[in-house]
Amino acid sequence: MVSKYRDILEPQREIGRSSSLSGRSIRHEINSPTSTEHPSSSFSEGGRGEKQTPTPMEDSPLASLPHTDSGIGEEGHGPGGLNGAELGLRLGLGMAGRETDRDRHRERDGGGGDLLCTLSSEVRRSRESLLDSPHNPNSASNPGQAPPSSISSISQTNKGINVKEILKSLVAAPLDGGEAGQEVGPTPYHPDPALKTHPMLPMQFHSFDRSVMVPVKKPPPGSLSVNTVGTPTTSGAATPGSTPNIFAAATATPKSMINTTGATDSASSSSSSSSSFVNGATSKNLPAVQTVAPMPEDTVESMSVYCEVEQSALRSGLTPPELKPFSSLAGFQTAPRDAGQCLSITTKLERALEKVAPLLREIFVDFAPFLSRTLLGSHGQELLIEGTGLVCMKSSTSVVELVMLLCSQEWQNSIQKNAGLAFIELINEGRLLCHAMKDHIVRVANEAEFILNRQRAEDVHKHAEFESNCAQYAADRREEERMCDHLISAAKHRDHVTANQLKQKILNILTNKHGAWGTMSQSQLHDFWRLDYWEDDLRRRRRFVRNPFGSTHPDVSLKALEDYGTEEEEEEGLKSKKTFRSQSVVSQNPEAELMLEGDDDAVSLLQEKEMDNLAGPVVLSTPAQLVSPVVVVHGTLSITTTEIYFEVDEDDPAFKKIHTKVLAYSEGLHGKWMFSEIRAVFSRRYLLQNTGLEVFMANRTSVMFNFPDQATVKRVVYSLPRVGVGTSYGLPQARRISLATPRQLFKSSNMTQRWQRREISNFEYLMFLNTIAGRTYNDLNQYPVFPWVLTNYESEELDLTLPGNFRDLSKPIGALNPKRAVFYAERYDTWEEDGTPPHHYSSLYSTANTTLLWMLRIEPFTTFFLNANENQFDHPDRAFSGIARAWRGCQRDTADVKELIPEFYYLPEMFVNSSGYELGQREDGTAVSDIQLPAWAKKPEDFVRINRMALESEFVSCQLHQWIDLIFGYKQRGPEAVRALNVFHFLSYEGSVTLDTITDPAQRESMETQIQTCGQTPSQLLIEPHPPRSSAMHLCFLPQSPLMFKDQMQQDVIMVLKFPSNSPVTHVAANTLPHLSVPAAVTVTCSRLFAVNRWHNTVGLRGAPGYSLEQAHHLPIEMDPLIANNSGVSKRQITDLVDQSIQINTHCFVVTADNRYILVCGFWDKSFRVYSTETGKLTQIVFGHWDVVTCLARSESYIGGDCYIVSGSRDATLLLWYWSGRHHIIGDNPNNSDYPAPRAVLTGHDHEVVCVSVCAELGLVISGAKEGPCLVHTITGDLLRALEGPELCLRPRLISVSSEGHCIICYERGRFCNFSINGKLLAQMEVNDSTRAILLSSDGQNLVTGGDNGVVEVWQACDFKQLYIYPGCDAGIRAMDLSHDQRTLITGMASGSIVAFNIDFNRWHYEHQNRY
Repeated sequence: MVSKYRDILEPQREIGRSSSLSGRSIRHEINSPTSTEHPSSSFSEGGRGEKQTPTPMEDSPLASLPHTDSGIGEEGHGPGGLNGAELGLRLGLGMAGRETDRDRHRERDGGGGDLLCTLSSEVRRSRESLLDSPHNPNSASNPGQAPPSSISSISQTNKGINVKEILKSLVAAPLDGGEAGQEVGPTPYHPDPALKTHPMLPMQFHSFDRSVMVPVKKPPPGSLSVNTVGTPTTSGAATPGSTPNIFAAATATPKSMINTTGATDSASSSSSSSSSFVNGATSKNLPAVQTVAPMPEDTVESMSVYCEVEQSALRSGLTPPELKPFSSLAGFQTAPRDAGQCLSITTKLERALEKVAPLLREIFVDFAPFLSRTLLGSHGQELLIEGTGLVCMKSSTSVVELVMLLCSQEWQNSIQKNAGLAFIELINEGRLLCHAMKDHIVRVANEAEFILNRQRAEDVHKHAEFESNCAQYAADRREEERMCDHLISAAKHRDHVTANQLKQKILNILTNKHGAWGTMSQSQLHDFWRLDYWEDDLRRRRRFVRNPFGSTHPDVSLKALEDYGTEEEEEEGLKSKKTFRSQSVVSQNPEAELMLEGDDDAVSLLQEKEMDNLAGPVVLSTPAQLVSPVVVVHGTLSITTTEIYFEVDEDDPAFKKIHTKVLAYSEGLHGKWMFSEIRAVFSRRYLLQNTGLEVFMANRTSVMFNFPDQATVKRVVYSLPRVGVGTSYGLPQARRISLATPRQLFKSSNMTQRWQRREISNFEYLMFLNTIAGRTYNDLNQYPVFPWVLTNYESEELDLTLPGNFRDLSKPIGALNPKRAVFYAERYDTWEEDGTPPHHYSSLYSTANTTLLWMLRIEPFTTFFLNANENQFDHPDRAFSGIARAWRGCQRDTADVKELIPEFYYLPEMFVNSSGYELGQREDGTAVSDIQLPAWAKKPEDFVRINRMALESEFVSCQLHQWIDLIFGYKQRGPEAVRALNVFHFLSYEGSVTLDTITDPAQRESMETQIQTCGQTPSQLLIEPHPPRSSAMHLCFLPQSPLMFKDQMQQDVIMVLKFPSNSPVTHVAANTLPHLSVPAAVTVTCSRLFAVNRWHNTVGLRGAPGYSLEQAHHLPIEMDPLIANNSGVSKRQITDLVDQSIQINTHCFVVTADNRYILVCGFWDKSFRVYSTETGKLTQIVFGHWDVVTCLARSESYIGGDCYIVSGSRDATLLLWYWSGRHHIIGDNPNNSDYPAPRAVLTGHDHEVVCVSVCAELGLVISGAKEGPCLVHTITGDLLRALEGPELCLRPRLISVSSEGHCIICYERGRFCNFSINGKLLAQMEVNDSTRAILLSSDGQNLVTGGDNGVVEVWQACDFKQLYIYPGCDAGIRAMDLSHDQRTLITGMASGSIVAFNIDFNRWHYEHQNRY
């Protein structure tokens, strides 16, 4: 039973807030003593016209109490409405105070009966007041009778209240309620004054479910039913269609309604907005009475406290969280304003109270036994007759009986007698509860406000974040669209450039003098050439290609001497530019050791995942600068998952100023590079800032970019393939290696140890140091730097055994002349300028100007020089005109401390004015044209060769580490640099300035100009002395050293191996590297029987691990057991028929580098074929030519066994193929091995191609036909030039090309020619032998020949000087090859045997190298 009412009366913790609720509904809701167990409900009303806002509800701190709502009447407020429950309660309360003294001791069964008596007497008194005047004496209570227990305050409730007005108000049309609502409407509640600017948002209040479903019970006949008062006007807050609720009723109260309960009289009292059901009982197991008692007069103090709280609450208008909505008991129906004029009072009562009456009936019926015993009439009769009356009331739908019962005198008296004391106790307890509730409610309200404000702030933040995300998304989309548009336009531009290049290439193929439409007369009077960007393995750029932009620059004038300032003026000019104090020199602390363990960067895993998840084609796009020798252009670098794109910003004003002639030599302005082509990625500096990257490609060119900051550099590296810095320096191919500092690269690489062991040359080591220290061909300010090594440029003869001919490499170039060294030391010691730190030299040993000065005679440097010097050549007396003059200048001129560039050691063309520039005459009348060479060099090739030999000499090898200390090492900066007279302008040092800190553009431009003028020192690679090189005499005792000749008494012939077959051995391939699975000398006979003869590395094994005397007697070659036993000849015989017209020779076969496959040509079906050496089976047939294939050649192999194969045919063309070492087929795609496509078609011959040689390192194919000149093609198919031999040299038969740039061609009748790869005839000779085989040593310095005479001869390649003749053999020589260590020569003989010769090029090298 109790739980039923608790469910009905107590809201289910519904969260709601009403901004229109008056504060008094909060304060004076008081629990009865029994309310700890029995819930009750109250209603509160506020001003009209306000919507309700739900408030969060929190549990009361009084855990034992049910949630109750309290409210205290507030002064100064307009009338409030009463619902039916209030009316019933308050009519019953009216008389409570009158007989309080009398009835206090007449309690029966607890306070519940008193409450009900009071209620009935209140109804009776109201009825009397209705009949009498408004000031009926019965309706007033004497205040003097009020006991100290504050009962008298109850009697004041109805002082001066006319009950007639109450009933009138029940039916009155609320004509002017709107004004009242506007007058007294409460303001929103703001516990925090800072929050007053945020009014509560209006929210519709919804009722809970169960309380609505109260069954309607008919009242018994004659009983009176009271229902709720107040019909909301249309301006009320309860909108039609929503659930009517008590708050809606409160906001719609008519102005004429008067509360029956109030603390003061009606003239000044506020309308009490509390209402309660009379549901108290004498038994503690029944629902307790909850009501509102006014403040007693004698508790002024507490009254003032309440008023303060109430008024503050009312002003702020906030509904406390403890107030529970209870809408179903007050289901008010909205009605038109004038509806009451045509309805009877009964109808109005029923309509107004129809929702509350059923609940009252339910209570009366359920509590009938108790009420019938407790509430007795004046004559002892039961007011609630069980049976007839109750049943009638329960089944009735009318409210009249209920109203009549509650308004009867008997009911009033009974209530007054039996319920008074209960009300007094209720009030007293309520006061105590009110104090506790007040603080709790205010606190909860504050918490609710805080939570709401936080939610509101979160909403604002989320909204802002959403808008920001939307804007960012839109910006990203716009940027992506712009990028796509940019990429499309860039692709169009690139395609246009590519199409033009292809068109030009086709035109050249057709129209050159060897082309289909060419004639001899069509050859130009003057061919112009430029240095190609192709680099060999040692990073030498030696190849020249045709230059369509070439000219003799006839319009260029010479500078006058007056245009040059004196040295002092130049220095003053440098100083007069705004100088900057040097920042603290970069700390010399050694960097942390680079950890090279692990397979790859753990750091990059996350970034790689992020990259992989990026949608769209572009992984990264960033502004960047393309850095080329004299042009630095702004543009956009875009990286997809497979390619790099660079698109120059052609709208950039700086780009528009660049001369078109310079742009013509700048590649990559609209560049595209495939990931599969990237071979190495190096971090680089640009203008002393570590913001550059240099990417090396498979086509042996490089491209350099500069980025806004180091973070971008890192992002770019992590977007590129994991290649590290390549495979040359013994470093793992990891991205962290690409990002490593130069010092870390130096420490981690194995190159220093290899140089010390003399496995690599001085040149190669210096080029390595330059490369990792940031020197690059793409930035003339950071061009690779090499030392002067010779001092004698005057004598007719140069002796490389004399120390006096060599420079002291322990001193910088400026300190070699003692007098000049004193000058520089004094300058440093007497330095007086404040603006810059002291230094010995104002300009560096390597600047863009010095590089252009050295390279003036070859394009594109000529154009670059003119562009940098206002389209003028240097004055003849200031130009680079002779090597001896340049050396003297470096020793005497105090402003000249130039070191050399690597081209002095490999590029003879730089000394020749091949384009015929007008460079003027010196004062002595000597014309400036070609460079004047030292007397000991007859031609540029001699000078370069001897200079290079001097660089590799023992004197230089012993001192080179000291020069490295000066340029790259610990003497580069700091006290050691001062001691060594090696201090340069501070702006040439890394870390001396941070350009990003300079915000003024003019200042920054000035700084950049100064850096470019001063030059840039290489990165410091080590801060301790560089280790020296091991001596040659020490190394000669190491195993397998190729340096010193040993066993001079060794016999020339090691062994002869005779095969059972007497067929001539026409091809020998000695792939003898120890790491091969089968090191062997593969031989092929004229009858196409091949043998895989096992190779034993016996030479130079002395001192090697595992060496034994028994092994020393082993012969180097062991015959193929299948041939020796004659057991498996079928596995060694190539049975496919070759064309009968083909003469089988050494050119018909190629053996792959791993000895596993043989390629054979000459078949009648115009194919060449691939056979397995293990099984002898055919594995691939390759078609492509239109006639029989006559010759094959293979390039050197790289890691993985990949190489180029060239096939020549009777159709006068050559096809370049790619051999995949991974798949062991011709072509890249194993799925398409039947129809591989050639990489290039090489044309230009008029006759059958008979010999060919290919060099992958130089990117060249040199071929000879039956008649006519040999042709030089690039591996991309371009015809570079024809090698026109002298008279009678018309029919080439053999060609051998070395990576050092020598091309030896053997013609008919023993005539030999040596061409440079750039077409210059260097030497020729004629021998009496009919030569069948030629071979160049790996360094290109020595030529070995053999022929029908059976004599092996060794020649010096550069000038065909004979070095050695081996004793003759009994048969002609048909083929030859050298073992990998260059110590054994294997020849194939016409008698069907092979002969192994001891060969030692070092012996002849030492015998002939010293005097020139």
